[in-house]
Amino acid sequence: MMNILKIDGHKAIIKYDPEIDSFRGEFLDLNGGADFYAGNIEELKKEGRISLKTYLDICREEGIQPYKEYSGRFNLRVPPALHAEIALRAASEGKSLNQFVIDLLGETIQRENAHTE
Repeated sequence: MMNILKIDGHKAIIKYDPEIDSFRGEFLDLNGGADFYAGNIEELKKEGRISLKTYLDICREEGIQPYKEYSGRFNLRVPPALHAEIALRAASEGKSLNQFVIDLLGETIQRENAHTE
């Protein structure tokens, strides 16, 4: 189950917290905290908009870059047997290992996005 909620073009991860009987949302593409809580989805959307606006207003006032910047690089450790299988599949498609993984991840994300939008 995807626990992603889109609010004003921003994606937030949503989790249920049984200790407080509320949903918690957290925007993950921001440099700082802009989390929000509510007992139902409609209130969660409302609180998310308020939290996001407050965060962006503060960033604007203080000259802070509000969004995380991603380098496009990350290290991935896999078991040797999986590494060998991925390398074999990449070669069989005439792709570099890097391009094969990029394509595979991109296809997976596209499928997931198609289910959430």
